[in-house]
Amino acid sequence: MLPYTPRRGTKKIGPNMAALFKARKVCSALGIAVGCATRSLTQLAALPELHQMLRQTCRDYADKELAPIAGQLDKTHTFPAKQIRELGAMGVMAVEVPESLGGAGMDYLAYSLAVEELSRGCASTGVIVSVNNSLYLGPVLKFGTDEQKKQWITPFTTGERVGCFALSEPGNGSDAGAASTMARQEGDCWVLNGTKAWITNSYDASAAVVLATTDKTLKHKGISAFLLPMPHPGLSLGKREDKLGIRASSTANLILDDCRIPHGNLLGQCGMGFKIAMQTLDSGRIGIASQALGIAQASLDCAADYAHKRSAFGAPIAKMQAIQEAAMAKLSASEAATFVSHQAIQVLGGMGYVTDMPAERHYRDARITEIYEGTSEIQRLVIANQVLKEYQ
Repeated sequence: MLPYTPRRGTKKIGPNMAALFKARKVCSALGIAVGCATRSLTQLAALPELHQMLRQTCRDYADKELAPIAGQLDKTHTFPAKQIRELGAMGVMAVEVPESLGGAGMDYLAYSLAVEELSRGCASTGVIVSVNNSLYLGPVLKFGTDEQKKQWITPFTTGERVGCFALSEPGNGSDAGAASTMARQEGDCWVLNGTKAWITNSYDASAAVVLATTDKTLKHKGISAFLLPMPHPGLSLGKREDKLGIRASSTANLILDDCRIPHGNLLGQCGMGFKIAMQTLDSGRIGIASQALGIAQASLDCAADYAHKRSAFGAPIAKMQAIQEAAMAKLSASEAATFVSHQAIQVLGGMGYVTDMPAERHYRDARITEIYEGTSEIQRLVIANQVLKEYQ
């Protein structure tokens, strides 16, 4: 991985020292010893010292407070309310929000590092943090009025409340230009009608940024963004989706039925919704990349730890040929099943991720074929032994 260097000609944003010390103070109060060294997929990056300290603080918190409960949160589909409040006290729920609005006043690199390390401990928590930071607070911070920022940002910096982002629709996915949810003006109110799908944090959110069409004739230029308090008259939630993963973060449809909100809840100008959505998604994708890095690191840590502790045939499996990346043929049937079932989920999109469709079950079922009756690694050893016998 290339070292991190600021782009030439761009303004370097300095991290907020006070916010970092605040995070470390919270960790100390929780009995978490903040270390100095760290190991992660971004460990080769030449990060500023304060960013290194922030990453280590989040890593220590993830090890102590998130990793031990991640499995139970996943099993019970439980929102980690206590941990989200603690992360709010650390400044992690509003990393880029200025201190004047209650945030940490740090930069996007700091946010990305925080999401990566928290996701290493609990991917669901990482998603909750990411959505609140980039998909909810991000557009309000960039496009909101001063009054909107006070009302819709400050209460969401402490972890007591989280927000969500309502763009996707049944059949339209995340195509902002195809929004069928409508918003019409009636007096001093906007009236919203339609359904938003796959909304992360939906059951636990206190507000949403909602994209709706205000003028069909203008196509994508007729999309606007609105700030919606939750719960609210005219708003209901669909069933909580039973997902393959990220289960501690709720996902459901937002159903708008003559949902009235004040005219002042328009975010940005009328017709700016498409621009707001695209810029928000651009920022949000960095958070998902950080989450993926955290999950990958957690997987690597788990596999490496097990490989050094587990023995088979009288030796640690880390010493075996397969784990030393020997050149062996892949086991076509089981690995093809895993690959094809994975691709099936990709084809189905969001529908492939919930239990209403069999695709996610196929994926879970396929994984065991690479494990029982001898793991893929053991099968490779057997194949290698047979090949070597031919040359003896």
